[in-house]
Amino acid sequence: MPIDPTEAYDPDNIFAKILRGEIPCNKVYEDDHALAFHDINPQADVHILVIPKGAYVSWDDFSAKASNEEIAGFVRAVGHVARDRGLVVRGYRVLANIGRNGGQEVPHLHAHLFGGGPLGPMLAR
Repeated sequence: MPIDPTEAYDPDNIFAKILRGEIPCNKVYEDDHALAFHDINPQADVHILVIPKGAYVSWDDFSAKASNEEIAGFVRAVGHVARDRGLVVRGYRVLANIGRNGGQEVPHLHAHLFGGGPLGPMLAR
């Protein structure tokens, strides 16, 4: 079901449940601001999701409402995971889907880190 990024945050979304420990994940990183874990349906050799710990629906919601500390912490977490997983030298992609046209499926901001091999064109045509 397409996500409307202007709707209120749904505390029962799957990522909120993961953050509360109600659903397990294959965690690769966690700090005060973010959690990173392997995607259960990987689209590349390496496919890791990084989510902020705050209740933000989308990048738009996060960029408008998160504190400077939360924003810096989330961006640093993405970089930390990429470095820790050895993605920097060979290259990787960061993707955040926002709203219906962007293909967002979970109403909690998340960044996909893809790597481990050639990723092909940025957009399918």
